Amino acid sequence: MIDKDKVWKEWDLKNVPSPSYVLHMGMLEENLKVIDKVRKEAGVDIIMALKANATWTIFPLLAQHSDGATASSLAEARLIHEEMGVKAHLYAPVYVEEEFEEMLSYASHITFNSLSQYQRYGERARAKGVSCGLGVNPEYSTVDTDLYNPCSPQSRLGVCHGVLTDWPEGIDGLHFHSLCESKPSDLYVTLQAVEEKFGHFFDRLKWINLGGGHLVTHKDYNEDVLIEILRDFKARHPHLRVILEPGSAFLWDTGVLVSRVEDVLCNGGRNILMLNVSFACHMPDCLEMPYKPAIIGMHDPIGKEVRWYMGGNSCLAGDYVGCWSFDERHWPKPGDLVVFRDMIHYTMVKTTMFNGVTHPSIVIYHPEEDRFEVIRRFGYEDYKHRMG
Repeated sequence: MIDKDKVWKEWDLKNVPSPSYVLHMGMLEENLKVIDKVRKEAGVDIIMALKANATWTIFPLLAQHSDGATASSLAEARLIHEEMGVKAHLYAPVYVEEEFEEMLSYASHITFNSLSQYQRYGERARAKGVSCGLGVNPEYSTVDTDLYNPCSPQSRLGVCHGVLTDWPEGIDGLHFHSLCESKPSDLYVTLQAVEEKFGHFFDRLKWINLGGGHLVTHKDYNEDVLIEILRDFKARHPHLRVILEPGSAFLWDTGVLVSRVEDVLCNGGRNILMLNVSFACHMPDCLEMPYKPAIIGMHDPIGKEVRWYMGGNSCLAGDYVGCWSFDERHWPKPGDLVVFRDMIHYTMVKTTMFNGVTHPSIVIYHPEEDRFEVIRRFGYEDYKHRMG
């Protein structure tokens, strides 16, 4: 097993373009071993949620260690079809007429978010041989952050049990999503809620999708407990095909965002490192969730240690996060690297070109060759062509 802390500490990134997202292939392959273990020992299908990462260069590898992928838009469905070579599992909060027929051409399964959407589109999907599912809201979730909790009674996502007097004809599957970077115990109690509210419909189903949020590759996650929970569920419902669709788990802690110090400020007694990346544009979850990312060579301040805030390069006043202290005390200067850890999932897929700030390059590191491969650079033309 790779000692990630040791790798991050010793990794020489001086010759990597800055800014850039850098994916470590060795760490990805270790994550895929865990995914494969759960697939095999629990007897479930695990599909990749494209919303977490759509770096299609690695799709051939992901295809070898998954049972497909899930898409929430026409673009994602087409990318899965073209670069992974499989039919997609579709789930979108709402489908639109102008895109629906093309989306179906790339799909093997489709989940509808409401009964009205199924009534509008379901017959057309079944006519194309696409298996239909219904998204439900178990009205239970262990997720604390409202932005990531789809299970409130007023949520726009999924059908509540009080609406379902009977199971709609022609729907093969049930889909729910209630987790976010969660533990096996969270799935256990959620399954209890799902079975309590919807279990009387299970004999009408062929498959059940347990959604995403299963962070099986986190160092503190016990995948053996998850396997036992899934085996028990399958024993209670042996006729059901069980599907999980994690996103973050595939790419968890497999790479970094390399940035560079461009200026050093001290305003109102606050030390600020001005970087060539933006939290708002390149790490939006840091502001939305919010959370403070790990930085290699830095830690949460203790006592009276010198504290540093990181400032982004957009004009948004709140484009900064803090604070950290250096592991080895020193005074940073322009040209120093600041490397953010775990920046491969829910980063590249959520970036913007607000302010026209430079978008980080995408780089893949091949450890067996000790080689960095730049697979995408972004420039003025990318910004210009988005604007007209």
